[in-house]
Amino acid sequence: MIEQSASSTLSVRGLCRYFGTRVAVHEINLELKHGDVLGLLGPNGAGKTTLMRMLTGNLAPSAGSVEICGIDLLDHPSEAKARMGYLPEIPPLYRELTVSEYLEFAARLHRVSNAKIRFIVNRVMQRCALNNTGKRLIGSLSKGYQQRVGIAQAIIHDPDIVILDEPTVGLDPNQMHEIRDLIRELGVERSVIFSTHTLSEVESVCDRVHIMHEGRTVFSDSISGPKQNELSLGEVFVRVTADTGNSASF
Repeated sequence: MIEQSASSTLSVRGLCRYFGTRVAVHEINLELKHGDVLGLLGPNGAGKTTLMRMLTGNLAPSAGSVEICGIDLLDHPSEAKARMGYLPEIPPLYRELTVSEYLEFAARLHRVSNAKIRFIVNRVMQRCALNNTGKRLIGSLSKGYQQRVGIAQAIIHDPDIVILDEPTVGLDPNQMHEIRDLIRELGVERSVIFSTHTLSEVESVCDRVHIMHEGRTVFSDSISGPKQNELSLGEVFVRVTADTGNSASF
């Protein structure tokens, strides 16, 4: 049973998604509070992206519930979505717009008042280290800077929870380091979930880890949990994803 809390940003209970007879996600439970940074891990096809699509209201669950800051996502989708930011695996960028134009557009979509748009855009550009890119076309930016723009649009309305689907994929080591630092900063003020295939990212950025395999939770603990049992995160990952249905406890 998941305990509710006044500071809870995300409460997921018994979340399932089926495509015909295929089980994509089965009985997922999650609880996040402000300041939690959760790394979502799993092999290809584990159900991570399907889960994130349900958490963000882009895919209806077959069963279960999702609450964002106590607001039921299915019953009150607009109100719940206003409290979250989302960066999908392929950033929703308009390459023919400048960075400033795009972020102003994103702010309007999130119903930021006209009087505050310029201030909000400047603030989020500074937060994401985009200060000198405002007049540049998004299509002319490096992939690392495009990822920064994608994160900027996800936080422009100051959400309580930010969900990032593989935000460092395809980046060089320096760009990955910069995005990791940004995720750490975001986690100070809000909840963050991000999926990745890179175990070192989770170890360096997250305080919690959730591993999925074949649509099910096979491990969920604090990042320090495996260390208390003298195991590395890599050892845990291999162990819990090696055999179907092998939900591990340590």
